[in-house]
Amino acid sequence: MHLPVLLNEAVDALAIKTDGAYVDGTFGRGGHSRLILSRLGKKGRLIAFDKDLAAIKTAETIDDKRFSIRHSSYVKIRDELLALKVERVDGVLLDLGVSSSQLDESARGFSFRSEGPLDMRMDTSRGETAAEWLNSVTESQLEEVIRSYGEERYAKQIARAIVMARAQHPISTTIQLAEIVAAVVRTRGHQWEGKQHPATRTFQAIRIYLNQELEELSLTLPQCVDLLNPGGRLVVISFHSLEDRIVKRFMRTEASSDRLPHKLPLRDKEVKELSKQRLRLVGKALRPSAQEIAVNPRARSAVMRVAERIMING
Repeated sequence: MHLPVLLNEAVDALAIKTDGAYVDGTFGRGGHSRLILSRLGKKGRLIAFDKDLAAIKTAETIDDKRFSIRHSSYVKIRDELLALKVERVDGVLLDLGVSSSQLDESARGFSFRSEGPLDMRMDTSRGETAAEWLNSVTESQLEEVIRSYGEERYAKQIARAIVMARAQHPISTTIQLAEIVAAVVRTRGHQWEGKQHPATRTFQAIRIYLNQELEELSLTLPQCVDLLNPGGRLVVISFHSLEDRIVKRFMRTEASSDRLPHKLPLRDKEVKELSKQRLRLVGKALRPSAQEIAVNPRARSAVMRVAERIMING
């Protein structure tokens, strides 16, 4: 069963208006969406997004005229809302990363804890699988992906081991890949029993790369701000330091009134445009309580950040 992380905290942070319009950019199994709907009045509206066909199937069981689901990535939020003739919304929630239900379903290939095909696609209806990519990627590109997206210190050695292994037999399952990575860590003299599995960072890196998670997040955040009404909230829950870094920097930049390029001659109109502050930070970064982590250990890395759209004068 999927347990939404920071469920009440995230929905509280949206400061929901009963007649407002909201976006759940990552429906998942609908925990956040259902709570949002419970706080909306008859004139309220919720539009949800998800790339996962299993999530879409779950969403279709919600019989509520105020709710609609789009089988799409949140990176298309502007176009999808325009297609629905929605120009502005009062809040956007993004719960990033992979869900517990996706991790627990071995056929999805996200987890090294059970045998399954190396798929790792959020949207199984399109794109290259992890197995297809792993068996064709160059060693140098593989090393770069593992290092950049997994922040893995043994990226070079792991990439070399994967290339050597695939020369003998194609890598097609999660256990195959996990064992290759674990063997590299063992030969480096590091003990990992009882600690984080040595394949964690490699699996994470491949998943993030294949699904273009960081690129899509970077492209989506500015669209969210453009779509928010004054007073509307942007709430983002991250589970990875690279994600959180993007969110943190974006919100801080948009909340700064000093965004002018230095030592460049600017016209008055350009100064006015560039110095516009569009967001106000709301509170500090929030992490799950010890009680929530005890119930749901996967929540331990979560960080929630909130910002509010402000009125721009002139």
